[in-house]
This record gives sequence, C-alpha cells and structure tokens, in this order.
Amino acid sequence: MSNLLFLPILIPLLSGALCLACWRSTAWQKRITLLGSFIYLFITLELMSQTLEQGYLVLQMGNWPAPFGISLVADVLSAIMVVLTGIVSVAAALYSMASVPNEHIRFGYFPLLHFLLVGVTGAFLTGDIFNLFVWFEVMLLSSFGLLTLGGERAQMEGAIKYVTINLFSSAIFLTAVGLLYGMAGSLNLADLAVKLPEASDDGMVNVLAILFMASFGIKAGVFPLFFWLPASYHTPLVAVSAVFAGLLTKVGVYALYRVFSLLFVGDVDFTHTLLLWIGVLTMVTGVLGAAAQFEFRRILSFHIISQIGYMILALAIFTPLALVGGVFYIMHHILVKTNLFLISGLTYHLTGTHELGRMGGVYRHRPWLAVGFLVSAMSLAGLPPLSGFFAKFVVIKAGVEAGSWWATGFALLVGLLTLYSMIKIWGEVFWKKADAELKEEVINKSMSPWMLLPVIMLAAMTVSIGVWGEPLLQIAELAADQLLNRSGYIDAVLGAER
Repeated sequence: MSNLLFLPILIPLLSGALCLACWRSTAWQKRITLLGSFIYLFITLELMSQTLEQGYLVLQMGNWPAPFGISLVADVLSAIMVVLTGIVSVAAALYSMASVPNEHIRFGYFPLLHFLLVGVTGAFLTGDIFNLFVWFEVMLLSSFGLLTLGGERAQMEGAIKYVTINLFSSAIFLTAVGLLYGMAGSLNLADLAVKLPEASDDGMVNVLAILFMASFGIKAGVFPLFFWLPASYHTPLVAVSAVFAGLLTKVGVYALYRVFSLLFVGDVDFTHTLLLWIGVLTMVTGVLGAAAQFEFRRILSFHIISQIGYMILALAIFTPLALVGGVFYIMHHILVKTNLFLISGLTYHLTGTHELGRMGGVYRHRPWLAVGFLVSAMSLAGLPPLSGFFAKFVVIKAGVEAGSWWATGFALLVGLLTLYSMIKIWGEVFWKKADAELKEEVINKSMSPWMLLPVIMLAAMTVSIGVWGEPLLQIAELAADQLLNRSGYIDAVLGAER
C-alpha cells in the first residue's frame, strides 16, 4: 500500500491540470474541483487507515533506496495533517461554488487552489529536507497567485508583504539546507537523524537549529516575524483566507515538529528553551494584537498567531503529554479557524462590510449563523465541552507537570483575552441592534446552500471532537509516541538492518 502515498499529491495535481484545460468553462472547473476534493479526502482517509494499521508507510521514488533517492513517508502525524487538508479542501470547494466571482475563476482560481494543495500535501509527506523546500516554493507560488487575484490595492499591498518575507524565509531555509548537507552529506531526514548526533561540531548543529527555527518560524507566523500574516490574510477572497488560515501556517508548525523531534534533539535544553520563549511571546503578542483590532478578519488573523503559540509551547515542553496536546491542538485549530473565516464571509455577504462598528443584528435574523459562530469562537477560547477546551487543558496540564509555571500562566491569560476578542465580535456583529438600513439588508439577503454547508459541517465536527474526542486523543497519543521514538521513523525509511 506504499503507492497510496503518491495519490494525495497526484489527485490535486490532476485536478489543477484539468481545470486549466477547461479554463473557458467555469461550470466544468467547479465540477472538477468538487469531484477532485472529495476524491482527495477519500484517499487521505484511506492513507490514515493504513498508517494507523502499519505505523509507517514509505515510498522510495524510482525504487532508489534511501538515502540516495527521494522518500515519501507517512507516519501518524503526517497522515493526520493530510486528512485535515482533505477536510479543508472540501469545505473550501463547497464554499467557492457560490462565493467566487466568475472573473476570478477565469483567471485561474481553481487551478491555483489545487496546486496549493499539491504543495501542502507534498510538505506533509516528504522524507527529504530539500524536497520540503521545493514543496514550500510550490505553496508560495500558488498562494501568491491566490492573494493577487482581483488586483485590488489592499490585495497587492498584502501580497507584496507576504511574498517578501516568505522569500526571505526561503533564503534562510536554502542556506540551512546547504550547510546541513555540507556537514552531514545527506538530505534524507531519517539519514540526517542518524548522522547529526555523530557530528563533532555541536555549536554548528545549534546554528543550523536556529536557522531552521527562523525559517519555519516565519512560515508558521511566530514571534517576532509574524507581521506579514495580519497584513495579508484579510485581503483575498474569504475562501482563500480560510484555506490560508487553516493550512499554511500549520505547514510551518508541522516542519518545526518534524525537525525538532527528529533532527535537533541533542541539546534540548538550548533549542527547546528557545522554543518555549518563542511560544509564549507568540501567544501574548498575537492575542494583544487581536484585542486592538476592530475588523473581523484582522482579529481572526491575529488569533492565528496567538494560537500557534500554544502549539509551539507544547513542542517546547517536549513531554509525551505535551506532544499529545500539541497534535490535538493542531487538529482542533485547523477546523475552528477555517470555519471562523468562512463565517466572516457570510457576515460580509449579509452586511457588506468586515468592520465591526458597521455591523449588527445578525443574531436576530440569522440565529443559526450566530450559533455556528458561537460554537467555533467558544472552542477557540477554550470553553468546555468544545474541542478547544480539551486541547488547551492537555497543553496546560503538561506545562504544570513539567514545572513551566510561568508559561502556563501566560497560556491561561491568553485564553481569557481570546474570550474577550470573541465576545467583542459577538457583541458587535451578532448581538447589537442594526440600524434600519442594515436591518433591511440582512433580512432580505439570500444565502447559498453552498456557503452554508461547510460552516455547518465544520461546526458539527468541532462539537463532535469536544463531546466524543477520545478516539482522536488516542490518535494524537500515537502521533506523540512516534515523535518521541525516533528509531521507528529511521528504521521504516532506512531499514532495520542499517
């Protein structure tokens, strides 16, 4: 079943190519996108099933043995990430059916969306550090195209900031890869995991760790180089914002989890203490930025940053319980954040603005939409019995057990400030009375079922994860166990007889 590893990359690649071939027909591009996204989700679920059964799936491209060829590897963590990518792709595809203007479709919206999924999936499944760089660049090109579709001034400004800082990140990444190859003579992650502990220059290993931390940290949106994210994520189409919020920063987080559990574990006191400070500062600065905003999507963008801090905190603590919490937090956050951005698009459709002060009255005329927002918002804030509560509880419990009292104190404070931001949105958008003109607009606006279905789907998943979350916690435990036991990954890729 190792050939199954290539299908999650192949399906969106073929879907994008078919959409390009049908560029004159928006109707056919929509059909291809819907079919491709559901096939992709089905394939990723099968990949997850096989990974849970076998532990690891490995495909050596061209039958070249590792470390000489290119390896595709699925462990439980990468399988989780591709399944979540499949869920987000289905939600985005459904939402796009009614929300994306035809002129955007004619200029390549759907092919770019599929090619973005190719880059994201490749990054999750690669077993080679240089190919991780290649998949990052595929993501960057596709995301830049999606950001600039429409050509509005705000979009172009956001896109310039986005691509400039990400090119800087790519330059750091490529420099680190070159130095790493010069030191270890390999680019295969499993082979590097064997050779780096044998390196005689510990100082150079720590330099490489910092370079990778900086590069992946920029892509994840961590302190202090996160400013590109709230400057760009609120500018494109809402469906694009939702995909970016759900997936792109998580690729950076995934890369940090991979290299700082597999490669750079020789001086944990140095690397993970640095990650601890970065995680706390990311949480605090992100939530303070959100508290100061009064534009729906900008608030959500800053909250991406603050929630990434919890994931980095879990990696920094680096205990079995902390990694369980970190993996579970990633699962919860992708679903919740994607849904909140989709809901922001629905409120924009009703009121014609993202500015909180000019909105209102949505609860009285669209109560089901208000409920969907409450479910996702309160989950983000960490209220029981929703998924966010259990994610934060596990991370904070791990911090207490590890003796990181000050870090867990900040985590609790950030949770309270997150609740404040969500209540601010609730009060301004949903609860307060709308003026007569806006009230009439909200009442009379019709809403497409294509836009409603993914919101309902993701809200239901959020509730289900909170109420019946034990199976997912068990999967997170398997992922954490594999992250801490490097030998399983190394043996699966290089062979037990290495």
